Amino acid sequence: MVATLGPFRAIAPLAQEHIRTLGLAPEATVWDIMRAEAEHAAHSEPMLGNYLNAAVLNHDRFEVALSFKLATKLESALLPMTMIRGVIEEALAADADIATAACYDLAAVYSRDPACDDITFAFLCLKGFHALEAQRIAHWLWQSNRRPLAKLFQNQISEQLGVDMHPAARLGRGIMLDHATGIVVGETAVIEDDVSMLHAVTLGGTGNESGDRHPKIRRGVLLSAGCKIIGNIEVGEGAKVGAGSVVLADVPPHVTVAGVPAKIVGTPRDPEPALSMDHSIGKVE
Repeated sequence: MVATLGPFRAIAPLAQEHIRTLGLAPEATVWDIMRAEAEHAAHSEPMLGNYLNAAVLNHDRFEVALSFKLATKLESALLPMTMIRGVIEEALAADADIATAACYDLAAVYSRDPACDDITFAFLCLKGFHALEAQRIAHWLWQSNRRPLAKLFQNQISEQLGVDMHPAARLGRGIMLDHATGIVVGETAVIEDDVSMLHAVTLGGTGNESGDRHPKIRRGVLLSAGCKIIGNIEVGEGAKVGAGSVVLADVPPHVTVAGVPAKIVGTPRDPEPALSMDHSIGKVE
């Protein structure tokens, strides 16, 4: 588990001010922050007390709370919560990077989404975060050669959260799925660190070919709502894809593309547009 504010270094002033407001020490962990936020919310809105106790305050570690939350999202009549939670806890115990990545994803939402004013809100309420962390569990199952169960997790993520991400897809950390509904990520896709994706984004293949056939999204890329990126192509570091665009060829680093088919229309104002969430074209070429 992340024992410091490592995930929040990029937003240190914002995070430290929040920590001071909560009355915590500067070295507070992500879990410390969440517990303080939950206690404050339970005090200010007593109706939420039982819910916050069950979801956060009754647990002693971030990983335990995460397993509980994901299990409540993915359970079904044929896959009860206790069974799913056992699998999630097994994955978290075997691979500490899963919980670390989840903390970085929380930091991404907190710093990039103006509607997110505390970390616990993202943890409890944002299905993009839930879908990301559930996919990380499914990916661990896939890599552990437990592929039927991984596919079942994928199905539950799709049905319950409206996000269809193949368990073989490789994810970095510090990723934000904003709104998330309708996102599709294919089997051989790669999403590197610090990427932001909005709803209805597709990282798809070109047909029924096999092998490496899905997009590679490099660090700091912003994928705007409804864009479609098709085939084994690369969207270069710090690039931005406009809403509704269809990308069929490689995108160079640090450019803005838009249109059907997408063409270079400018350059982002920020070298990592995923962090600023600036959807303007930027400097026109």
